[in-house]
Amino acid sequence: MGVLKMKSMRHWIWIHKWSSLVSTIFLLMLSLTGLPLIFDHQINEWLDGEIKPSAVPEDHPRMSLDRIMQIAISEYPDKQGMFVSQERDDDRVWFVTLAPAPLSEDGIVQVAVDARTGEILAQPDLYGGVMNFIETLHTDMFLGFPGMFFLGVMGIMLILALISGIFIYAPHARRAGFTNVRKSKSRYLSWLDVHNALGIVTFMWFLVIGATGVINAWEDILIKQWQTNNLAVLLEPYKNSQKPADNGSIQAALTAAEKTEPERKVQFIAFPGTNFSSPHHYGVYMRGNTAATERMSKPILIDTQTTEVTASSDMPWYLKALQLSRPLHFGDFGGLTMQLLWTVLNLMTLIVLVSGLYLWCKKWNLKDTQPKIDSKTILNN
Repeated sequence: MGVLKMKSMRHWIWIHKWSSLVSTIFLLMLSLTGLPLIFDHQINEWLDGEIKPSAVPEDHPRMSLDRIMQIAISEYPDKQGMFVSQERDDDRVWFVTLAPAPLSEDGIVQVAVDARTGEILAQPDLYGGVMNFIETLHTDMFLGFPGMFFLGVMGIMLILALISGIFIYAPHARRAGFTNVRKSKSRYLSWLDVHNALGIVTFMWFLVIGATGVINAWEDILIKQWQTNNLAVLLEPYKNSQKPADNGSIQAALTAAEKTEPERKVQFIAFPGTNFSSPHHYGVYMRGNTAATERMSKPILIDTQTTEVTASSDMPWYLKALQLSRPLHFGDFGGLTMQLLWTVLNLMTLIVLVSGLYLWCKKWNLKDTQPKIDSKTILNN
């Protein structure tokens, strides 16, 4: 190995060592908490019971969304509308999110109402429960935005560790073969080969998980960027207007949005004054109706007083990336087959992380018992 290659290899080894050491403990936590989150929907149904709509004919007329809101608010008269949403695969239920004020962070509740009969089907717990605990630990470690930002940095450390690992492993793979595990009496060498082999097998998947994890972790930053640079421009004509006394009809806003985008379906509606609307508008977010576009939403701003469309535009590229990264990160597409594949890859990743820690700890013991070898010999062998 030439001098320049040796110097380059030392740099890659240094990057791999420290990016791995800094992030491994947190990556272990993320991998362990990520396992149940792959099956989040199934586990929640098992723990809390499935929300089953009323047994009525398919052509049963649907209630006005204004009436749905009245029913939900009757359960919490001291709260007001924040969001209304529907699941991708079931439009028979409205999930009404209520809060003391449009920008409240506490005291938020949710009521599931049958869209046809108006029956209250459930009141999902947004704060308690095992899965909420696991999800919060996975997304921000109960630290809010600082925790999310920190885990995003750990995601970048992971990407650096993966890329540097490829450069370190490549010379060995050319000599010994791809994913070769040597038969050795040395436990250290055996674990080293297992670490390298599983690392190369899971490389692309782990890289995707790391990249989507960074995007998800910095969600608040991306949304703030959109609000500042895109949403604010659309709302400029209303900048000095007085806030309306009432919000007008949410059903009329939904109808106007459906006429504007007849090929799309409603994903959620943001009430006036929330982060996804304005004091003068309902923000109606319409998703595509194909497998490729059902995760992609398009915002339509509806004037609360005139029910006319004020603005409608596609999301910027970075928010499209965010919308796609969410399901990709947890394998939330392709059904059970994809979830099982994500589980297997996650378990393999856990072995890579644990073996990496073992190798690092073992190396210090070897340093005390083995004679010193110059760096040129190490890099060549």
